[in-house]
Amino acid sequence: MGAGEIGKMESRELDKEEKKKIRQQSRDDLRNLNLLWLDEMIHSKAQLREKMALFWHGHFASRNINILYQQQLLQVIREYALGNFRDLLHETSKSAAIIAFLNNQQNRKKHPNENFAREVMELFTLGRGHYTETDIKEAARAFTGWNFRLNGDFVFRAFDHDADTKTVLGKTGKLDGDEVLDILLENRQTAQFIAQKAYRFFVNAEQIPADRIQWMGDRFYDSGYQIMRLLEDIASSDWFYAPENMGAKIKSPVELWAGVCRALPLELDDHEAPLLLQKALGQVLFFPPNVAGWPGGKNWIDSSSLMLRLRIPQMLYRQSDMDIRGKEDDDQQMGMEARKGGKRRLAATIDWQLVEQLFAKIPASDQTQAVAQFLLPHLPNAQTMKIIEQYAGNVGAASPLHRAIIYAMSVPEYQLC
Repeated sequence: MGAGEIGKMESRELDKEEKKKIRQQSRDDLRNLNLLWLDEMIHSKAQLREKMALFWHGHFASRNINILYQQQLLQVIREYALGNFRDLLHETSKSAAIIAFLNNQQNRKKHPNENFAREVMELFTLGRGHYTETDIKEAARAFTGWNFRLNGDFVFRAFDHDADTKTVLGKTGKLDGDEVLDILLENRQTAQFIAQKAYRFFVNAEQIPADRIQWMGDRFYDSGYQIMRLLEDIASSDWFYAPENMGAKIKSPVELWAGVCRALPLELDDHEAPLLLQKALGQVLFFPPNVAGWPGGKNWIDSSSLMLRLRIPQMLYRQSDMDIRGKEDDDQQMGMEARKGGKRRLAATIDWQLVEQLFAKIPASDQTQAVAQFLLPHLPNAQTMKIIEQYAGNVGAASPLHRAIIYAMSVPEYQLC
């Protein structure tokens, strides 16, 4: 959405029908941005950057129908995803998407709005319980005047700023927003909080040893918040590959779909079908449920979503219909229900030749076992292997290798990583 259109929306120069068209255009653009980023996750050689961008997308959650502001925030997140958390925090906090979502454009001296300051402390840095209500009130005063122009550029409006003395976490002075962010970064609890979220995202969402988080957080803090140091500590550790951490994490819907498409190179007949899958499975990019982002873990699974997740590979293979319906004007649906309805065909052309090359040197009798080792986080139990081998060995059907891959992706273990 261009700055001119935003200006017309805010100055009320447009009638109801014109505003409706602009909102629909923004939904269409958000839908396209969703698919573009999803395609990048699937095909990019810079997989770690996209993985971390998805992590930060949930951390700095923003739900805003304005395509311009959402695209700018995504650009910041992807640019700093593997860099320095200090830079990432300052840049995202000054983005139009975050400022608008957390209402800081309404934060003015003598009439402070505490929402932005509260979420910066609770969700972006310290975590709940490591600050007081007074800290929030004082920090809110420091963030007065933080605003944005129609084109999304950050602007500091000095006439809205409270320039008097404030005290945040024991530090006193005529603090501004940048100084408050630095105070939060000086607190080691911020490093501990980020380390714990990274551990939940990459390692194990249920078993989180306090001493391990302490070690990770201290090293992250001492590195000056270098994100790659944190990731290196995770990936190079012995416990990252420990049995209790293998297959201990439930894939998010976006991770699941991207993994399916990376393991099974395909071209969808209906390129918008992944949007309905995201809706049905509970993770629509750019539409987090709230400012806390997606809760993750076992929240990804319920009776209906699990059955759909297990069926996705076979639906692709058999070119099946999926019937997913939502509210007619639901923002998360981005207008798709009203335009086309919820019934879509999940059909794709699979490039089996690329897949077959991976197993070309393995004897046919060993390929099912090799497929299981390739696709599953650890070798499945005997019962699961028996099921995969049974379906792979069906006489008169397609290639045993093809069937082994499809059914290995259809077992519950494939939902884990």
